[in-house]
Amino acid sequence: MDQKPSNAFIGASWAALIIGFIAYNIGLWNAKMVLNEKGYYFTILLFGLFAAISVQKSVRDRLEGIQVTNIYYGLSWACTLICVLLLTVGLWNADLTLSEKGFYAMSFLLTLFAAIAVQKNTRDLINFDKIERKSNLV
Repeated sequence: MDQKPSNAFIGASWAALIIGFIAYNIGLWNAKMVLNEKGYYFTILLFGLFAAISVQKSVRDRLEGIQVTNIYYGLSWACTLICVLLLTVGLWNADLTLSEKGFYAMSFLLTLFAAIAVQKNTRDLINFDKIERKSNLV
């Protein structure tokens, strides 16, 4: 049976997404990098968020029997992994302290994970509402 996600988990997921996204971007804003380097890291974050949500959606669709093409499923996974790889390569070659590199890596991963959790909660709430409406009609 589908369960409604708890308000605590929903709140924690949104908080992690917002905190991770804001922290990453505050770090970029204050970084002593040239503008195109800041743009690189910001684009990786946005692309990573989209890719991670696409993975969550396509995995969930397949579990629920909704058709997802193999190419979309594969591209979702590939793009997510490419984003992580691009961040890794960028940080490896960046002229940053290890603590700065760790900060960007952890806030990036926190934001991706939180986006997946928020997407999951959103989908669970929609499914829970559908089940509730069906049971009220019976």
